Amino acid sequence: MSFREKLISRETAATSAPPSAPSGDGYKILKTRIHIKLLEKFDLSALEALAPDVLRSEIGAMVERLLDEEQAPVNDLERRWLIRDIQHEMLGFGPLELLMADPTVSDILVNGYDNIYVERKGRLEPTSVTFTDEKHLLRIIDKIVSLVGRRIDESSPMVDARLPDGSRVNAVIPPIALDGAMMSIRRFAHIPLKMSNLVGSELRSLTPEMAYLLEGLCKSKVNMIISGGTGAGKTTLLNILSGYIPPEERIVTIEDAAELQLQQPHVVRLETRPMNIEGKGEVSQRALVRNALRMRPDRIVIGEVRGAEAVDMLQAMNTGHEGSLTTIHANNPRDALSRLENMIGMANLNLPHKAARQQIASAITVIIQGLRLIDGRRKITSIQEITGMEGDVITMQELFAFRQTGVAADGTVEGYFHATGVRPKFADRLRAFGVALPDAMFDPSRHYH
Repeated sequence: MSFREKLISRETAATSAPPSAPSGDGYKILKTRIHIKLLEKFDLSALEALAPDVLRSEIGAMVERLLDEEQAPVNDLERRWLIRDIQHEMLGFGPLELLMADPTVSDILVNGYDNIYVERKGRLEPTSVTFTDEKHLLRIIDKIVSLVGRRIDESSPMVDARLPDGSRVNAVIPPIALDGAMMSIRRFAHIPLKMSNLVGSELRSLTPEMAYLLEGLCKSKVNMIISGGTGAGKTTLLNILSGYIPPEERIVTIEDAAELQLQQPHVVRLETRPMNIEGKGEVSQRALVRNALRMRPDRIVIGEVRGAEAVDMLQAMNTGHEGSLTTIHANNPRDALSRLENMIGMANLNLPHKAARQQIASAITVIIQGLRLIDGRRKITSIQEITGMEGDVITMQELFAFRQTGVAADGTVEGYFHATGVRPKFADRLRAFGVALPDAMFDPSRHYH
């Protein structure tokens, strides 16, 4: 846990307060006035060298002095709230800090300075947290994007960025955001999930047999694509699978906004860069994939393939860089193949359709489909093996699947996992790497609810 998270946790425990301060106009005016006076009256540059906990204490003491000088009519609880809020404003991301410290929050959706939603366990719910006004929200957005050397203004009103803890941020501002600035924060667990968490009784995202198979595929250097919609858990599964890569291998990761949390000792992380204000300096994912091939990688992990870099990724998979992993947005495995074919077309290589499909069928062995159900839970709904080509069509066979049977009265999705009874062609490859696949794990009569 970082210092900032510990700080927020201690403050919350000390006040026993709900996650938001009073929202009345009088409180907001007082908070703004104290904050401005703090910046005007004290030389804060002299505090930069202090340790974080000492800096926090110093800011708290300064706010206390200003409140006493103002003789502000606040009670003890409001005083603690006000000190906390100003500390968060100066040391973190203002009103978002308490939401960021809540481990149950997976997404923070800012639809305006006074309209903030969060996602907990796959369900959206409103919060009472607000910014002071539109300028306050814009200031926090600018603070976030500037941390990673990016910018947002009228000439570039959209931005992707990341927070120090790896959370992914997207922000849009006027003129393209008609109702004011908006921001989406996709958070990741401070303690990364493991396969045991997905298999466990709380999540039940897949069965032990499916988990064993995916672990074996990763250890055996089989090329895989994780497919799914937004919020289906693709990046979470990618993180977990990458954990099975042996520690002695050199891994190169390529992402638009760095969010992978690989635990191996030999990881090289690359991140794209947008063009500057002069329209120059852009570094695309395709350029990074090409460069990665010169970096002696054992594995290439691409956060998400979404454009012409698909060509270079497939060529890398076909030329000795086995065990590569990536994600793709698609509703089902067949759609994932269609999207890959469209991305190859974006490279303007004028490849015939059959040649593009042959590249895909030769490079990729397994597609894993994830889905967020209507009750908010995530499931691995299909694991399919690409078996080759029949004419102009890529052939696949499903190994495991999740079948929905209905919806309970409380809205919980009912269903079961099962094997299809098909034994994969890659079983011999896994055996060569010491991973045995017993026949019992492919028994179609065994259902897991």
